[in-house]
Amino acid sequence: MAGETTITVVGNLVDDPELRFTPAGAAVAKFRIASTPRVFDRQTNEWKDGEGLFLTCSVWRQAAENVAESLQRGMRVIVQGRLKQRSYEDREQVKRTVYEIDVEEVGPSLLRASAKVTKSASGGGQQGGQQAPGGWGAARPAQQQAPANGGWGGQQPAAAPAQQAPGYSDEPPF
Repeated sequence: MAGETTITVVGNLVDDPELRFTPAGAAVAKFRIASTPRVFDRQTNEWKDGEGLFLTCSVWRQAAENVAESLQRGMRVIVQGRLKQRSYEDREQVKRTVYEIDVEEVGPSLLRASAKVTKSASGGGQQGGQQAPGGWGAARPAQQQAPANGGWGGQQPAAAPAQQAPGYSDEPPF
């Protein structure tokens, strides 16, 4: 939608993501991230933390399930989405305003970590409820399925590369 404020935030997960389901069965995961600026103080010759920014994030559907399975408290993540402002009155009738992110994309920061990405069987290959017809985004052949460890630090021995099916490519079409 035009006029929405998109934002990208890098921060650490404050809590484990909380996965819930709507009455209609749609998955939604909520999590909070803290983004704390660091500045170098030349007088003391050390790094100092600034005031932390805490944001609540909501992610929906398959991405919500992936987040709940893959991310946990303390992980450094990159979140991109739409910034929303919401006002309410608390129990003491004090008006409060909070800022939240409706997440479009989320992933680990690889600055000081590594990750193994595992494509979801029911993930990005579906558009409008239909399976993509092959190529990028299509389901992998059975011999190429990635391990089910979630890809987040589960140390498993590397498997020998499988032969690709003719005409199959892991590369996006751009």
